[in-house]
Amino acid sequence: MVSVVSEVCKEENASAFFVTQTLRALARDGRTVIASIHQPSSEVFELFDQLYLLSGGKTVYFGQASEAYEFFAQAGFPCPALRNPSDHFLRCVNSDFDKVKSTLKGSMKLRFEGSDDPLDKITTAEAIRTLLDYYRTSQQSYAARQKVDEISKVKGTVLDAGGSQASFFMQSYVLTKRSFINMSRDFGYYWLRLVIYIVVTLCIGTIYLNVGTGYNSILARGSCASFVFGFVTFMSIGGFPSFVEDMKVFQRERLNGHYGVLGFVISNTISATPFLILITFLSGTICYFMVRLHPGFWHYLFFVLCLYASVTVVESLMMAIASIVPNFLMGIIIGAGIQGIFMLVSGYFRLPHDIPKPVWRYPMSYISFHYWALQGQYQNDLRGLIFDNQTPDLPKIPGEYILEYVFQIDVKRSKWIDLSVILSMIVIYRIIFFIMIKINEDVTPWVRGYLARRRMQQKSGAQNTTIAPDVLTQSPSLRAYISTQTKNGTSKS
Repeated sequence: MVSVVSEVCKEENASAFFVTQTLRALARDGRTVIASIHQPSSEVFELFDQLYLLSGGKTVYFGQASEAYEFFAQAGFPCPALRNPSDHFLRCVNSDFDKVKSTLKGSMKLRFEGSDDPLDKITTAEAIRTLLDYYRTSQQSYAARQKVDEISKVKGTVLDAGGSQASFFMQSYVLTKRSFINMSRDFGYYWLRLVIYIVVTLCIGTIYLNVGTGYNSILARGSCASFVFGFVTFMSIGGFPSFVEDMKVFQRERLNGHYGVLGFVISNTISATPFLILITFLSGTICYFMVRLHPGFWHYLFFVLCLYASVTVVESLMMAIASIVPNFLMGIIIGAGIQGIFMLVSGYFRLPHDIPKPVWRYPMSYISFHYWALQGQYQNDLRGLIFDNQTPDLPKIPGEYILEYVFQIDVKRSKWIDLSVILSMIVIYRIIFFIMIKINEDVTPWVRGYLARRRMQQKSGAQNTTIAPDVLTQSPSLRAYISTQTKNGTSKS
């Protein structure tokens, strides 16, 4: 078993020593422990068996930690007296010390001629080149290459990079269960939003309390529906930071081949559904019965279903944004801007027939889920009701007349069709979410490789060279890398 530990010596000395001592005990039990350290004390450094020093991605030393002192001395950089060996090794391979030295020389007029340290007479870049050349021909480098050759010849130790051995249904089940537990434990994920939704709908209910069927209630019902399906659903962007964290975990586990993209998308959808139903049904019930919208169970059911579908569309939209925008502040701004445009063409701030046809009415209003939500809710609430006119001597106003001539609603289209359009948008946005992840896996590495090749070609042209690293000429995607590793493993076996 291999354990990877990062920044062991980030804590104070006693804690770092205790942690390293514990890791050393684990290594004595048969585990391989790989740890990255930064400026350890001499006591902590002596606990390590092997030392791997890197500079600019190149190996400066790889071998026994106890032999590093002699290696640097033979290379021409002996450790001065009273200096921590690990600090000396870092001083030899870290070019940032050159900047400090030049600053001190320029500002304080320090003189280093009397020092016995060879690093005071040359730059760190020159020291690194010397160490790299010396390591290539050293006994440590030869031993490392020989060990790698021995390991590569042993059959049965090559890991299969074909991904998880679990079935698709098992992956989806485990991911759904884990995601559901995380959502239920994180107060800011859905529980805080539930509280805010209840508070906001209580405010709506008290402002539009028992709105009635008077003449003024016509616009009041329209504005109430517009606020509920516009600004209440808008609050769903508050879950975007949690979506970004989920994407970070997914990307790390996906690179390790633990599960597929489709399983992640399906599990995320299923695990979020109970919370969204709870939020929309509780808040929708409070709003519906306090305002006293159209009486009847089916009217109530349509209202809460339409609210659930609208909130879920926003969730799906924000997940699609999270897959391409890792910064939560930028993601919230983008999501808010998109929803702002959707609300403008929803048919409330500007009636449907008055919206300019190029772009805004076709296709923007039909892309907006607010448009379909308001169209359906207007029909759900106003159809079948009779409203008072401005004066008692004027005839009553039927809801159908208001729908057709005041709100410009197509009364021939069923409200259930409007709801089905919103539900189809949920599926569409989830598919977009899936496609965006696939593009990031397959297309983005190719684009980065192409840009890197262009930069290398331009640089080579300026220097009259045509050398291009093999890594930049391939730029494999994740799927291609996994399939290649699988083929190599099969051919070796």
